[in-house]
Amino acid sequence: MTEFVRDRWYVAAYGDEVGRELLARTVLGEPLVLFRDRAGSVVALADRCVHRRFPLSESRLAGDTIVCGYHGFTYDTSGACVGVPGQTRIPRTARVPAYPVVERDSFVWVWIGDRELADESTVPRAPWLADPRYATVRGMEPLAARYLLLVDNLLDLSHETYLHAGHIGTPEVAQTPIVTEVDEDNAIVYVSRRMADAACPPFYARSTGIQGRITRWQDIEYHPPCLYLLHSRIAPAGVLPEPDGSDPHGFHVEVVYAITPETEHSTHDFWAVARDFAIDDAEVSEFLRQSNHTVVMQDVTALNILERVIAEEPAGGQELSINIDTGGLAARRILQRMAAGEHRPVPAVT
Repeated sequence: MTEFVRDRWYVAAYGDEVGRELLARTVLGEPLVLFRDRAGSVVALADRCVHRRFPLSESRLAGDTIVCGYHGFTYDTSGACVGVPGQTRIPRTARVPAYPVVERDSFVWVWIGDRELADESTVPRAPWLADPRYATVRGMEPLAARYLLLVDNLLDLSHETYLHAGHIGTPEVAQTPIVTEVDEDNAIVYVSRRMADAACPPFYARSTGIQGRITRWQDIEYHPPCLYLLHSRIAPAGVLPEPDGSDPHGFHVEVVYAITPETEHSTHDFWAVARDFAIDDAEVSEFLRQSNHTVVMQDVTALNILERVIAEEPAGGQELSINIDTGGLAARRILQRMAAGEHRPVPAVT
């Protein structure tokens, strides 16, 4: 079985998905059960009873313990077994793994790797998702494809012109060259595409009310392996920010993807769109939610097809890369370096 970059934080859920009901979610091939204890803190345990491997997510909460629904083995929030049926002595090895958890920016982050390396200060940030100055729509779609295909997709937005025409794509996206920079020290990939005179796609025309041509900026930050940020600026054509950096005539959208591998060939595709305009307009929120969901599902359909094609091809198939792929290639290189540092390979794209 191929292993992933494990010593990193990954998003397991949105905070409001986790409550006093047991939630099952698999991250990096590890089945987890998540719930909130009575104090409100999120708990993440391995989702398998040590006795006969029954899923704890199919069991029940009793106070701050999970009682296995098959034979009644009972576990506390640390994963320790505190009760077994028919005897008072609890076997010394009766314990399930517990995973470090951090709640931040509306996400529940879990650490699947070496617990001793789990530093909360290294959780990637997406502060707009919890900022009252922004309105956010969001969702999560299961992807029947390896996570590297989604990384490639998001770092090369030229596909918007073709796959998302009529929603977010216009001819200028594919026609405009990109600028790629790599911060090797901090393992961040930056990809920028700035369009000075572009058509305004329906996604922005209907949400901002702009008529006619626009200045459109797409500035990407990818923090491998999990977090992708797209800083989008939209304004009437020719309108630029003020010299002091203020931008009273610009509309700003922060697009966030948390890319969480479920297995070698499936991915949790968490997405969110935060905006600093019309923040109290429920109609705009619903339009953006529906529109972005449509765009995400177009990606899901395409990547699911691509996964099947790759899986059926013989090893060593040729892959051609061009200028628009520089961000994706840099991301692959960083991921390979991270995996090598853990002595674990990442899955190949082809």
